Amino acid sequence: MFRLLWNLSIRVRLFLRTYMPTNVLLDALRTRRGLKWGVPAMLLAVPYLFGAWLLTVWIADGGPGWLNLLVLLFIWNALKFLVFGPLSLRLLARARLRERRDSTRAAHGMAFSD
Repeated sequence: MFRLLWNLSIRVRLFLRTYMPTNVLLDALRTRRGLKWGVPAMLLAVPYLFGAWLLTVWIADGGPGWLNLLVLLFIWNALKFLVFGPLSLRLLARARLRERRDSTRAAHGMAFSD
C-alpha cells in the first residue's frame, strides 16, 4: 500500500511539473538566462490574488462551494511567484560570483577545481 501511494505521488508530481503553466514558467525562470526575470515575474502574483479575491466575492454572493479549491490554487500560485522573486536575486548573485571566479581563474591560467 505504501509503495502504491509513493508511486502515485511521484507520477502526480511529474505530471504537475511537466504540464502546469506556472511550474513550466518557474522552471524556465530558474535557468541562468531566466534569473534576471525573477523580480518582474513577482508581478504575476497580482492577477492571481485578484482572481482569488473575485472568486471569494462570488462564493460569498452564493456561488458554488467548489470554487474554494480554485481560490486555494490561485493563492498557491501567487505565493510561488512572490517567493521566487527574492530567491532569484540570490541565485543570480551566486551565478554571477561563480562566473566571475571562473573568468579570473581562466585569465590567470589556473586549473578549475570545485
